[in-house]
Amino acid sequence: MEKRQDSTHEHDNQNHHVLIVNGREKPWKEKSITFEQVVVLAFGTYDSNPNKVYTVTYDRGPHENPEGTMVKGDTVFTKNKMIFNVTCTDKS
Repeated sequence: MEKRQDSTHEHDNQNHHVLIVNGREKPWKEKSITFEQVVVLAFGTYDSNPNKVYTVTYDRGPHENPEGTMVKGDTVFTKNKMIFNVTCTDKS
């Protein structure tokens, strides 16, 4: 067997995990993530247009930040299978 997908395998550690962003699995290698990075995972890009408002909520996070909301400039610690919900509203 060349490939093993057991979640307890040595490659599935703090440096390799999956975030659930808007219901889709996204690979992530960092111990933390910024507000802007979450938006990019959700929509593929971050638009700094002041008429666009992004809302980010998260759940199933590590003990440092188990759940909450994020605003521009925020950074949170991540863990495997952490859930992020991101929406975009156009104020125009």
